[in-house]
Amino acid sequence: MGARFAAFAILALLAAVPAIAALLDQPFYLDIFGRAMVYAIAAISLNLILGYGGLISFGHAAFIGIGGYAVGILSVNGIDDVLLQWPAAIGAAGMFALLTGFVVLRTGGAHFIMITLAFAQMLFFLFTSLELYGGDDGLSIPHRGTLAGFKVLDSPVALYYLVFAVLAGALALSARLVESRFGMVLRGCKSNERRMRALGFSTFRYKLAAYVLSGALCGFAGALLALESEFVGPSVLHWSRSGELIVMVVMGGMGTVFGPLFGALAYLMLGHFLGDLTKHWHVILGPVLILIVLYARGGLAGLFARLGKRP
Repeated sequence: MGARFAAFAILALLAAVPAIAALLDQPFYLDIFGRAMVYAIAAISLNLILGYGGLISFGHAAFIGIGGYAVGILSVNGIDDVLLQWPAAIGAAGMFALLTGFVVLRTGGAHFIMITLAFAQMLFFLFTSLELYGGDDGLSIPHRGTLAGFKVLDSPVALYYLVFAVLAGALALSARLVESRFGMVLRGCKSNERRMRALGFSTFRYKLAAYVLSGALCGFAGALLALESEFVGPSVLHWSRSGELIVMVVMGGMGTVFGPLFGALAYLMLGHFLGDLTKHWHVILGPVLILIVLYARGGLAGLFARLGKRP
């Protein structure tokens, strides 16, 4: 109950950010927390295969990049309605996950980590070499596009609440999936895949479905990130971005519904505020992460759960 209460409290605070930003006359809060919510969506997608499936993907940033570039390329070619851009981003990321999943899911352990990293780096260098779409400099998106023909997304507040709605939907989807038969089988594969196969489950198909769903959701996060920043560049596909997503999941609590939300907000808020103190803020963040891993079993979600049980 503690973790759930903390999650609802955080969601309530996120919903109030536009009003707080207007009251304090600090509009940049919308950008900070909006970006944090986008990365929380990406972390939720990774948690589906990492926390529940035990698949350590070091190439999840590839899906963010695919989603972002799908929006950017369509936008510069005159297709600026997000009702067309988003399905393209989700479909492209899901298709890449499907095609690569047939390869990467036949491996495990360190081999899985390295092959997902290899695919992501291949895309990184591909988009770096695409001079038509900005190459190494990235691609500027002319404008945020329309929603069913209406220019409502020009309003930062409207865009913020749109991202908030997607985040709430992603959390609800995650909670629903992990309690379903699909989620149970996925968790069983993590615990003992050989036993699940002996029980008659096609574990490869379940893991492939989870991998495709994870990639598609992460592609949606990439589309939202490009829409929010009106820019997409090869840096979003770099392996370090995948590492940051893993840190968010671990910090928040692997295999928990709300852990990715806690981890993404904690990581990005610490980075923002510590970055004001020193450019070497990772030196401070590192020990904080170590302390969380060592003493907060289950990450921040586990910590909140234990605090909620105290009288």
